[in-house]
Amino acid sequence: MEPVFDGVRGVLYPPMHLGIKWDIAGLEHIPTDGPVILASSHSSYLDPLALGYFATKRGRRTRFLTKDELFDKRVLGGVLRRCGMISVSRGTSAAAGSLVEAEQSLHAGRCVAVFPEGTISLDLDPMVGKTGTARLAAATGAPVVPIGLWGLHRILFKGRKPRWRSGIAEVVRIGEPISIAATDDMLDATDRIMTAICAQVGAARAAYPQVPKPEEGDWWVRGPETAVLRSCRT
Repeated sequence: MEPVFDGVRGVLYPPMHLGIKWDIAGLEHIPTDGPVILASSHSSYLDPLALGYFATKRGRRTRFLTKDELFDKRVLGGVLRRCGMISVSRGTSAAAGSLVEAEQSLHAGRCVAVFPEGTISLDLDPMVGKTGTARLAAATGAPVVPIGLWGLHRILFKGRKPRWRSGIAEVVRIGEPISIAATDDMLDATDRIMTAICAQVGAARAAYPQVPKPEEGDWWVRGPETAVLRSCRT
């Protein structure tokens, strides 16, 4: 499993390193060993690569909760399985089973990455969080590290033509770990996780160093003030 993971990393990560202008703060909040849940905002198809890339700076191989339809693709599915990725059957009764596999990874001391919103936000602001991240943390005792990503949606965003250009900035803000107890209310815990993610998204937007180019338009621009909690209780 690890040789496959390292081989894929060797192919995909160099473009992330050479082509992107990174601004990463808070990396010290990701522990270098032991179980941890990386809970990130999600605005680009490249977000998993971004998480995996900077997690390696802390010596972590990241396992992602990945939608199950990707595992049905002949080549990609095989790679995902051999890299230890975790299939999620979103919106079905089988979704709970994916948490069992994720729990096993965490009990083995691994780093598991999740996007609590479940999908890319079409309006680019953080959406309502799903309770799975909180339940996973409560069941395993693993800390939840909130992460805000901003910039790669300019290259690859849902519903827009891909535009790979070298030099696009990606700002990453990583917050202090959050502890979720088994006795916590899972809706409250989910909102607490999403509040922390929103704060990191706001910080990433505030630090973003680039402005729209005329040929690109300003569709991708959002201010820190709109990165606010949408409660799962409403």
